[in-house]
Amino acid sequence: MQVSEIDNVKIYNLSAGKSLPDWLSERKKRAILKKNVDLRRRIELIQEFDMPGVSTSIRASVDGQYIMATGIYKPRIKCYDVNNLSLKFERCLDSEVVTFEILSEDYTKIVFLQCDRYVEFHVGHGRHYRLRVPHFGRDIAYHKPSCDLFVVGASNEVYRLNLEVGQFMAPYVTKANEINTCAVNDEHGLLVIGTESGQVEAWDPRTKSRQGLLDCALHCSDVGNTNLPAITKLKFNGALQLGVGSSSGHVLLYDIRSSKPLLVKDHMNEIPIKNIEFHKQMNYVYSMDSLVLKIWDGNTGKQYTNIEASADFNDLCVIPNTGLCMMAVEDPKMQIYYVPSLGPAPKWCSFLDNLTEELESSAVQTVYDDYKFITKQELESLGLDHLLGTNLLRAYMHGYFVDARLYKRAKTIADPFAFEEYKKRKIREKIEQERPARLKLDDNLPKVNKELASRLQNVEIKKNKQSNNLLKDNRFKELFENPDFEVDKEADEYRLLNPVLSRLDKKNTKKVKQVMAVDEVEHVEEEKDSDIELYQSSEESSDDEKMWAKDMKKQHKLIRNKKQEEERDEESRNEKVYEFSNAPKLTNIRSITRVSKTSLGERLTKEGFTTMVTGTGGNKEMKFSMRGKKNVSDNQKSMKKHYEERKQLVRRTGFLSKKKLPRK
Repeated sequence: MQVSEIDNVKIYNLSAGKSLPDWLSERKKRAILKKNVDLRRRIELIQEFDMPGVSTSIRASVDGQYIMATGIYKPRIKCYDVNNLSLKFERCLDSEVVTFEILSEDYTKIVFLQCDRYVEFHVGHGRHYRLRVPHFGRDIAYHKPSCDLFVVGASNEVYRLNLEVGQFMAPYVTKANEINTCAVNDEHGLLVIGTESGQVEAWDPRTKSRQGLLDCALHCSDVGNTNLPAITKLKFNGALQLGVGSSSGHVLLYDIRSSKPLLVKDHMNEIPIKNIEFHKQMNYVYSMDSLVLKIWDGNTGKQYTNIEASADFNDLCVIPNTGLCMMAVEDPKMQIYYVPSLGPAPKWCSFLDNLTEELESSAVQTVYDDYKFITKQELESLGLDHLLGTNLLRAYMHGYFVDARLYKRAKTIADPFAFEEYKKRKIREKIEQERPARLKLDDNLPKVNKELASRLQNVEIKKNKQSNNLLKDNRFKELFENPDFEVDKEADEYRLLNPVLSRLDKKNTKKVKQVMAVDEVEHVEEEKDSDIELYQSSEESSDDEKMWAKDMKKQHKLIRNKKQEEERDEESRNEKVYEFSNAPKLTNIRSITRVSKTSLGERLTKEGFTTMVTGTGGNKEMKFSMRGKKNVSDNQKSMKKHYEERKQLVRRTGFLSKKKLPRK
């Protein structure tokens, strides 16, 4: 759950957070929940409240027990039972759903308008009947007193399908070229249609005639704009108030007895309005486009709060008399938002009220926007250390928060000429940039790995023309910018590989020379024998291999000598040299007798010295070191212990005697 505060109104996003895939087993899901804190804190208000790809429309039943949503892909409808907070059923359809209406109080009667001109009727067990309309449909509305289903779309006619008789009636012919939306008032049964030309027509189903015409484009189009905005959404609020949404992002509130709007609300983004809902208890209006849902006062137009979209909004469903609203979005997971200030939670999720109260009572981390963080050393340098212990400093971690205005004043007093020095430095840098150097070298090589870059630029044969792109390739950008990738020529690895690299460079230079001198030696090459060329190439290759082997041996020898010198230096540092004053004193009698009993060789080996004996035969010397006792390895000790344990556990079999079995 994610909490945000917009215009001092707290909004709880109940669908925020990560979700686990369905194919995981329960054991794996529990293991992931133990490790991930975000998954444990999420709230899954309704299980499987998502679609495979995109959700297109969402509705709540009249009795408030079921929520239905359509989506793709494949085209389908999902019905959720709010009492169990889970999925009740799911059906796949033949084509995508443009919109749908719930004809009964529960889920047993539904009508779908599909994108391929079909109208499908579903009952509790599944699809009941389907038929086709003459033109592509865009919206439907149901008139309960006459059992007429109105279908509007890409034509000037309003198709009437009487569900009691089961046949089409004579359509209403309008003056519009195309019709985008329609709505029926539940109290007096007036039908209103929104046209592509920005007009709203009102029809009475009792007399089958047009009763009025509203030109809404005049009130929501800008001066000088030749394109008239279309009507995209219509919604009644009671018997007299009508909400009109346009393609220019305007929402107009009308009293149907007047041709002038009571209020015009602009979303200021020129995106078509997709849905309009009314909060009857507090007289608020929900107006939604693809980017934002705005909640504003129906009397003054002042914005109450807004909900921004993480994915484009497609449809809106507001649960009546509550602060809960649901959105179908361009994302697999459908969105659920709860605004406690607009009303309580529904009965089927009343635990949300307790949860939000606990969150509001808990401590919230304060964000310091107008404060500057400084350390204790900076505080002393600014001369503000006398403020320690006052309300002007707030201790935090290894420093203090101080008011930004106080920090600026103290900074100017402590260093009054800082701005002047900064100004002079900037002027000097600008002059140096404008004044070119006397000797300007066109060196486009990078600072890191210059030799490699120059090698890539200089080689012009076919194979290496492609390698020049390495300098421009973003994948290898760090190779010529990051100093961590600098080639260290003093490293042992590079010194061992250096003969190989030098040999490759020699081969490349030879190839370049051969390509450049082709025209001069063409006639000579024709007279040459192929066998001679083979012998010459083999001799050259053998000479190169000999040189390469010598270089490799030389580098190995140098590295070995260097390591030996380092080891000698470490040994010399670790040798103990005692002075007379610092020699260890043996005051204990037992330690003196213990030392006297040991031999000279053992004492010398303990102190790290080697014995040396000079012979009588000239300058020859013989060195030897005392060999200690043979060390018993850990493996031998463990094997010995194992054998002893085996001996204790093995049962004796000496008392058993062989008995001969009687022959049959």
